[in-house]
Amino acid sequence: MTTTATPPSAVGHLVPALRAGAAYWFSGFRAMLAWHLASLRLWLVVLAAVQVLSGVGFVLGIGLFFDEIPLASALFVSTGVPVVNLVMVGMVLGPQLVADQKVTHSFDFIHALPVPRTASALAWYVVCLVASLPAVAISLGVAVWRYEGLPLAITPDVVPALLLTGFAGTMLGYAIAHAITNPMVTRLVTQFLVFALFAFTPILFAASQMPPWLATVNSWLPFRHMADLVRASLTDLPHPDLAVSYAVVGAWAVVCAALAVRALGRRR
Repeated sequence: MTTTATPPSAVGHLVPALRAGAAYWFSGFRAMLAWHLASLRLWLVVLAAVQVLSGVGFVLGIGLFFDEIPLASALFVSTGVPVVNLVMVGMVLGPQLVADQKVTHSFDFIHALPVPRTASALAWYVVCLVASLPAVAISLGVAVWRYEGLPLAITPDVVPALLLTGFAGTMLGYAIAHAITNPMVTRLVTQFLVFALFAFTPILFAASQMPPWLATVNSWLPFRHMADLVRASLTDLPHPDLAVSYAVVGAWAVVCAALAVRALGRRR
């Protein structure tokens, strides 16, 4: 019996073709998206419901602090809640999920799967959008119903504003999840970020209400600029520094994504 051997040059030519190119990337993206949706199929429903309840709760609850809520305050809360919905899923759920994977020793298996790291990250970003966008829409609808005369004016800019805000929040969480090796430290950092997000970032209130030094710090952080992007896309209010906000949020997203990919590369 005669066996025909495959020339080494042919083998060397075939292997890179299987692990490179757009087809390979999209195949990995679809596989990881299906993996995330299947593994979180029950939790996604619960998470989406929690996001809806928290968003609606903020929109309605802030009015309880006032006999007659100023329209400006109602507008800030109503346009800030979508930012909270978009950021919280990727920034908090993502790192805690990775921390749980490390504790149960499934982290190394998942990241040993033969898919590009960028495809895996983008698949998780899509999952975060699935969990947060319904809450964004419902909280805005409740705000219009609750606060008569609310000057909302949805513009075409809402699409890039929401997508970039969600992407930056997801990549921030992705970087925290993969750059910090200790699961307990990861959980502590995410809990601190939740506290800081509501207390020390001008998302639900104007930056002018903060001490000047804290407002200056926030000008270098992404959260204020996320709120400016979303608020500008939902109202007719003038935002002269909108290009700066896009640049700051985009820069944070790119840097956080690079840090996460670098951390993953060190563990390969």
